[in-house]
Amino acid sequence: MAADRNPAIDGNAAWPALSYEADHQTFEALHLMTQIVGKVRLALTPWINHSWHVTLYPSAVGLGTGAMPYGAGAFDLEFDFLRHRLRLRTSEGHRDDIPLAAPTIAAFHGAVLDMLDEAGIAVSFGGMPNEIPDAVPFAQDDRPRSYDPDAANRLWRVWLKAAEVFTRFRSCFIGKVSPVHFFWGSFDLAVTRFSGRKAPRHPGGVPNLPNDVAQEAYSHEVSSAGFWSGGPTAPYPLFYSYAYPEPDGFRAAKGLPAGASFDEAIGEYVLPYEAVSQASDPDGALLQFLQATYEAAADGAEWDRSSLECAMGRPGVVRPI
Repeated sequence: MAADRNPAIDGNAAWPALSYEADHQTFEALHLMTQIVGKVRLALTPWINHSWHVTLYPSAVGLGTGAMPYGAGAFDLEFDFLRHRLRLRTSEGHRDDIPLAAPTIAAFHGAVLDMLDEAGIAVSFGGMPNEIPDAVPFAQDDRPRSYDPDAANRLWRVWLKAAEVFTRFRSCFIGKVSPVHFFWGSFDLAVTRFSGRKAPRHPGGVPNLPNDVAQEAYSHEVSSAGFWSGGPTAPYPLFYSYAYPEPDGFRAAKGLPAGASFDEAIGEYVLPYEAVSQASDPDGALLQFLQATYEAAADGAEWDRSSLECAMGRPGVVRPI
């Protein structure tokens, strides 16, 4: 079994270094690749509240769709960031994969369609990226793309570790709460808590996203947090937290960890990834950020916290009632 070890991950820290400046070309290529795979799921699964039916999930090797129904069986797609392939599996035993290091998004898009076609899976989905300004249709995106396997591997390991901490945070809430999942439109890992009360209609206006999708996603009050690898508005990887609608006093959260602040330009709390990765207790710093910003949202909006919260879950221990 020693021959199966991947030397690229041996000896790396749980919270590896990330740099938007150095790695953004790989992140941008992966953003578009995950949108193509996510749109396959969108085309085949019934709508679930808040678009939870289209999300991807961190896995032991990468990022996957989970099982999607097709014909009398099912199939899944999974990004493998150890071998750097997109893998297809069907319930009939068909297996196939394509490389992630495609020269262009158009080439990757064509390879995905060919792989599905060879497996007998006919899927029609929208060819325009979502939530990206000045988007180019996948099939026409012939710009040269850079894919660095090491950058992709490090980003996936951050998703994996962040998902672990988000799941622990999620376990202390017995009200309505989302799965920990990856939104390919915005390219972020997220977890969202709900008060149970309806929210004012969202104004929409997200680039290349129908307003009714945004309005359905924010139909009820939320406190939401996640991880984003960065972009032009914030050129560094970060954890974020926001409330919709934003209550009075939300921007005056108490007990934030070192490095956290409210970003007026983004309209959200941010905690640079570097502040977490270099903290003496990274997990604790992230949990502190999640809890402090949630409390600012819940207290400001007067959520019924006593009926929504519980002790943090523990493996093998039933939650007392």
